[in-house]
Amino acid sequence: MSSSPKVNEDPKTRVRPELDESLRDAILAKPDAVLDDQDVMRALVAANERSMGGNIVDLRGIAMERLETRLDRLEDTHRSVIAAAYENLAGTNQVHRAILRMLDPTTFETFLADLGGEVADILRVDKVTLVLETAQNKDDPAVKRLGEVLMVAEPGFIDRYLPSARDGSPRQVTLRQLQQGSAQVYGQTAQQIRCEACLRLDFGSGRLPGMLAMGAEDPHQFTPQQGTDLLAFFAGVFERAMRHWLS
Repeated sequence: MSSSPKVNEDPKTRVRPELDESLRDAILAKPDAVLDDQDVMRALVAANERSMGGNIVDLRGIAMERLETRLDRLEDTHRSVIAAAYENLAGTNQVHRAILRMLDPTTFETFLADLGGEVADILRVDKVTLVLETAQNKDDPAVKRLGEVLMVAEPGFIDRYLPSARDGSPRQVTLRQLQQGSAQVYGQTAQQIRCEACLRLDFGSGRLPGMLAMGAEDPHQFTPQQGTDLLAFFAGVFERAMRHWLS
């Protein structure tokens, strides 16, 4: 007995399952909740495409997918902007707290001790070194008394240590990653240093320059792509504090 040829079923005449009455009432009561739920809307669009058959192109569905993709990208961008804003705010508060702590000491010895202690902790760096160019002997007892935070160097050391800007002018803030830090700058912790922020300091006319070096073990804490505005502000305050101590 031969079977009769199969006729394509018309989607319009297909028997559809009845919707549960309670579910139908819930949808009618809160239709906005259905429209706002992306997973539900995707399921409805997929069901609509299946009901129309595989040979029908649903332009509305394609447009909806594209809009969803654009919306997802927009939401990701907003999250990135908000995260960057919070990060900038946190960085600003961090620098402000470090500056306030730096201005507290009443003696130069305490100022240097705090610089390598609480100020470094607030800035979350592993080593802070103040480099001063001077013709004075580094073995001088007065220099040794000031501890490991202070390092004296011969004139011209800072220009050799720091790269210049593209136009050849001195760069106030230098951020860079390292294989390891300079033993001359970071002493015994040099091997653990993987990045640094170096602030070039101007102490005024007639005085040799200085440098504040902040080293970190995390290689991503300071990178050349980061902004330098906050550190430039910190350097400006530090210069003024040092002029007070040097006067």
